[in-house]
Amino acid sequence: MTAMQLAAMLAGGAMDAEALTERTLADIAACEDLAIFTTVTAERARVEARASAHRAREGRARGPLDGVPVAWKDLFDIAGLPTTAGSRALQSATPALQDAPVVARLRDAGMVCVGRVNMTEFAYSGIGLNPHFGTPHNAHSHDAPRIPGGSSSGSAVAVARGLVPVSIGSDTGGSVRIPAAFNGIVGYKTSGGRYPMDGIFPLSRTLDTLGVLAHSVADAAIVDAALRGALVPTARPRTLAGQRILVPRNVVFDEVELPVADNFEAALGRLAAAGAVVERTRLPVFDEIMALIARHGAIAAAEAYVLHRERVDGPDADAIDRRVASRVRLGAKMSVFDYVTVLQERRRLIAESASLFVGGAVIAFPTVVHTAPRIADLEADDELFGKINSRTLRNTMLGNFLDWCGISIPTGTDEVGLPTAILLSGGPGTDDDLLSLALTAEPVIRSDVM
Repeated sequence: MTAMQLAAMLAGGAMDAEALTERTLADIAACEDLAIFTTVTAERARVEARASAHRAREGRARGPLDGVPVAWKDLFDIAGLPTTAGSRALQSATPALQDAPVVARLRDAGMVCVGRVNMTEFAYSGIGLNPHFGTPHNAHSHDAPRIPGGSSSGSAVAVARGLVPVSIGSDTGGSVRIPAAFNGIVGYKTSGGRYPMDGIFPLSRTLDTLGVLAHSVADAAIVDAALRGALVPTARPRTLAGQRILVPRNVVFDEVELPVADNFEAALGRLAAAGAVVERTRLPVFDEIMALIARHGAIAAAEAYVLHRERVDGPDADAIDRRVASRVRLGAKMSVFDYVTVLQERRRLIAESASLFVGGAVIAFPTVVHTAPRIADLEADDELFGKINSRTLRNTMLGNFLDWCGISIPTGTDEVGLPTAILLSGGPGTDDDLLSLALTAEPVIRSDVM
């Protein structure tokens, strides 16, 4: 059930928060995939649920989400727990003294924290493998265990499997939108500065953003409001008539799998039939980003190396996922000149690309150009892992580089039932406009998916 459906049941008295929490905890305990949750906060959940049920009986609910369960990616501070960021190396960290501000905001909105969910170690991969806590299996794995996508792997699988209606993740290069796409759910990534970032374990302070993984755009919008400290969303459905949708001709369709392309085009066709104006054009900014990174290196690599240098170059390096450690070490090769050059060029490209969104236009392309591969294939071959990881991250990282907001919406499945998705992106600070459009576009995009 969606968060909104559960909220309606709670508000109408069909269920109370304590019963919902007990059912949620029972579902988590009964789930055979033990890699989804790293910590279940059962005691806290019961205390919060009891308080929510008491408020409901007295007619003083804190808002529409009061009593609804939520899970947090393992990099948000939760009072009394160490923040481990998917790493054994951080298990002995000092427990957080207080909730991160965003955790506190959902707590104050009455949401019930049921635990932390798994992630790629240090949030540094789009694949979602974790050798320490296990790798959550894609919710649509039928033939063999498939990747969940990363780095918010547990967040996506927990929602897709119905263990929680909502989970909160982070997105530095695609870590909300990618696992949402692979698991057939909605993933909303904010543009920078929408929420406070205190109390959140970083990867790249320049590129880090947060996001919501949920079953629907409406759920994402109402949780977004709570994360900003508001009672109700400012996003409102808007007409598709005359809505400009720009579809890039370059970069984002390279190596695209046929089912991904077919489902994307079908969704685009439905949007056009509903009145949207689809324009296909080359976006030189994408070519510039790819060339800039190839020439000078990636911002995330440099900032991750500064953060983790002592870990990956020290005596405990073997305790870190070898794939993550090797990627972090690449940041050592980036000179100060390269780093500053990329930052300066990023500012220029953000400013220049603002014209793309004049008149409320959005940009659309596949969230990921392939469906979820088998876990075993990537665990056995580090070279293949690197190749697939780069391909997985390519489309989404463009939005992080340009500080775009984005929302991934399912478009269908391939021949073996693996989900595909469309990514709608808006410019910096246009989150409300993007959510408003997505509220209307979602049922059109998913008309033959639901």
